[in-house]
Amino acid sequence: MSGARRAAPEEPAETPVAPGRSLIRVADERGASLAERLMAQLERLAWKTPFHSMRLRGRYPLKLLGVPRDPIAGDAEAGLDLLDGEVTLGRARADADTLDYADARHGQGFVDHVQSFAWLRDLAAAAPRETGAPVAEALMRRWLDAHGAVIAEPAWRADLWGRRILAWTAHAPLILSSSDLVYRSAVLNTLARGARHLDQTAEKAPVGLPRIAAAAGLIAAGLLIPGGEPRLARGEAAMAKALATGATGDGGIVSRAPVDLLALVELLAQLLAVYEERRREPPAALPATLARAVPALLGVTLGDGRLSSWQGGGPLEADRVARAIAGSGVRTRPQRQSREWGFQRLAGGATVLVADCAPPPASRLARGGCASTLAFEFADGSQRIIVNCGGDRPWSALPREIGEALRTTAAHSTLTLADSNSTAIHPDGSLGRGVTEVELDRQEQESASRIEASHDGYVRRYGLIHRRRLALAADGRELAGEDVLLPAGGGRGAATVGFAARFHLAPGVEATATADGQGALLRLEGGGLWQFRCRGGTLALEESIWIDGRGRPAHASQLVVSGQAPAGGTSISWIIKRAG
Repeated sequence: MSGARRAAPEEPAETPVAPGRSLIRVADERGASLAERLMAQLERLAWKTPFHSMRLRGRYPLKLLGVPRDPIAGDAEAGLDLLDGEVTLGRARADADTLDYADARHGQGFVDHVQSFAWLRDLAAAAPRETGAPVAEALMRRWLDAHGAVIAEPAWRADLWGRRILAWTAHAPLILSSSDLVYRSAVLNTLARGARHLDQTAEKAPVGLPRIAAAAGLIAAGLLIPGGEPRLARGEAAMAKALATGATGDGGIVSRAPVDLLALVELLAQLLAVYEERRREPPAALPATLARAVPALLGVTLGDGRLSSWQGGGPLEADRVARAIAGSGVRTRPQRQSREWGFQRLAGGATVLVADCAPPPASRLARGGCASTLAFEFADGSQRIIVNCGGDRPWSALPREIGEALRTTAAHSTLTLADSNSTAIHPDGSLGRGVTEVELDRQEQESASRIEASHDGYVRRYGLIHRRRLALAADGRELAGEDVLLPAGGGRGAATVGFAARFHLAPGVEATATADGQGALLRLEGGGLWQFRCRGGTLALEESIWIDGRGRPAHASQLVVSGQAPAGGTSISWIIKRAG
């Protein structure tokens, strides 16, 4: 048959790393213009007009044309919580019987979770239809009463409608098993109205994952609601544009957040299952994008199976990542090198390093972008050693001041000058001036894999370029690094400026300073022993914080190598070596 899903391909040979230098520039530093913000506001106001309500009228479906499978397994533990009367996400919990879908007390991430009906997947994983359907129906009735007739954010946001259509159709047995014909009609009628809303709004969603999600819902509605051929054509055209602007050619996503790429993998896998259900061939861009996204996602995981923490996203739990990879049907190896996506992976023996070797995302393309250029995370098998402090996505449940602090350069394992960010973070949360280009050189040798990268984030203010060299031995037992500050024209050229190279330690890593003040012994929870040595600065052990896979803050420590850099520049060298 002409199937939408092909059999999983055999694992391909690893793509060789292309050695040599490259220059990576930020595409667009600007945030949304005033005119764009005004247009978005006017669009939302237009939803309340009689004209928009008229556009949502039309024939209502009596049934769906199919019930696609959901290829992504749910979280059974979260599903059991639902059966016990609680909706959960990370550490946030709400009573299902009194759930307010628009209540933002638990954070925007929780609102998006409940509004998208992603929890239907968890419920399906925890119980058979007969047990789960009453729970799903009760929550559906609450949503219909609160938001079915009121066209307003957040419930009617285009990306949430896209996700909701995928969830409602894949888990129709949970929400449409009732013998109450009035209720069933209300669900199907609202589904059709949501599809018509997407007809008008999908291509106006923010660039990146939100626009891709909206287009996915439009396509799913076109495939599963009778008379949907014109909508399917519009949806596929919208998806082509959304992928062209929202995904990178090497498998990444323009927000540069691994948590967003994970969501993209889940979304595309679910959408391809809709094509499979209708026995339709998807546009080639859909499986091709998924095939590129999976190795890119694997490329930013560490040995414990969780993501490394970048661009406001936390590590998430390993089973969430594993379920997404399994559901994608793509068998591949981790991507070691990317230019557009911006991450480099070094691996030797049991150790893995992931480094951010690109500018932050353009402000208009990312919510919560971070000033993390040239930071890295490092792990010995399942034991993380060097980490970034993390982020509060997708939970968004931390106090705002903590969330903002996690975006700073100092919250990442890299070097700061004058305790400032390499890329400015404005009070409104947008990114400002700073890193505009990164020069990257990668070399592979029998003895070690090496990265040398530099950024210009401090040139304008301090006249200095930060260059970082990283070399991981082939057996993974030694990571050698050097941070160099080089004078560059065009800067202010301050006489001296303070610097601090930070190495945030994972929780459970016990650091003991050596007597000479130039090193520390790092004892891992699993019993491993590593030694840190530095030269060119003063070493101190300070407190830190780490956000775990459920969005919970954990106490941690950091090694800080500090000193003063003259106008002519300076350098520090350091090494992390297995000691036992």
